[in-house]
Amino acid sequence: MTQSFFQTFILLLLVTDPFGNVPLFVAGLKDVPVPRRPRIVVRECAIAFLLLLIFMFFGRHFLSALQLSEVALRIGGAVILLLIAIRMVFPHPDGVLGRTEGGEPFIVPLAIPALAGPSALATVLLFTSRSMEEVAVHVAALGAVAVVWLAVFLSAERLQKRLGPQVMTAFERLMGLILAAMSIEMLLGGVREFVKTL
Repeated sequence: MTQSFFQTFILLLLVTDPFGNVPLFVAGLKDVPVPRRPRIVVRECAIAFLLLLIFMFFGRHFLSALQLSEVALRIGGAVILLLIAIRMVFPHPDGVLGRTEGGEPFIVPLAIPALAGPSALATVLLFTSRSMEEVAVHVAALGAVAVVWLAVFLSAERLQKRLGPQVMTAFERLMGLILAAMSIEMLLGGVREFVKTL
């Protein structure tokens, strides 16, 4: 049971990649008043956690009802991530996220697809189990990962202050390049899966 918990925890930590998403969160909250930022971080992490939890139990039924395939989900998420990555590498006047109502992000792109992205959604789809013990382990691992998200993103502001704006800008562009590569890999993976169905 312990091994299963740590395996699930590490897997979810890798696919949600909170450390890689720090520049995206910092860029997304740049124009938000400082006192409000922690509340937005908590809200976005809670939304991502709930979505992954719902997808863990009802994901396959939801995709079947909408007649959507996991391949379509992966390709759609990859396109969104690629557009965000391009804005991170080549700064846009409207910022990474475009113009947002009230100057703050809501659900997209911090909760989805940054945390609850296609790879994370596809991963939790694999966690369907008839054993209550395994279900409890998967939910506990997801909860532990959500705690890591909160710890990382709530300290992202201090990290930015210590490193300075120039280092953070360089880091943001580097992560944009990595995100672009990840999104292309995700897109190619989706295309490969699609070709196999032909």
